[in-house]
Amino acid sequence: MSKENLITTTKELIAAPSCCAPLKVKAQAWLDNPDDKAVAKEFITELEGDITGIDDLVAFANSPLAVKKFGEDGAKKFVAHANELKAKGAKYCDCPACTAGLKILENKKAVLG
Repeated sequence: MSKENLITTTKELIAAPSCCAPLKVKAQAWLDNPDDKAVAKEFITELEGDITGIDDLVAFANSPLAVKKFGEDGAKKFVAHANELKAKGAKYCDCPACTAGLKILENKKAVLG
């Protein structure tokens, strides 16, 4: 992936409603300082810790927190979606943040320089 595409994908990551605040900060720091190896390493480390695995996604979908966040009907749909992903063999969450994050991680050598 080209540096330009990494920048675009990182902007998509930051814009994703499902992207957590600490990751947004690290991603923006990398956009602001793309040649700083320490900043790049912090970004990748944060990203690696924030990608949601499918089992964690299913657990969250079945939690009271999901009901609180999405409402009862929304949580039921979320559980069905998470279970469907797992049944299809997905390894990770498919939200916009995780999807963009995985693309970046596939090209982390380019980020790290």
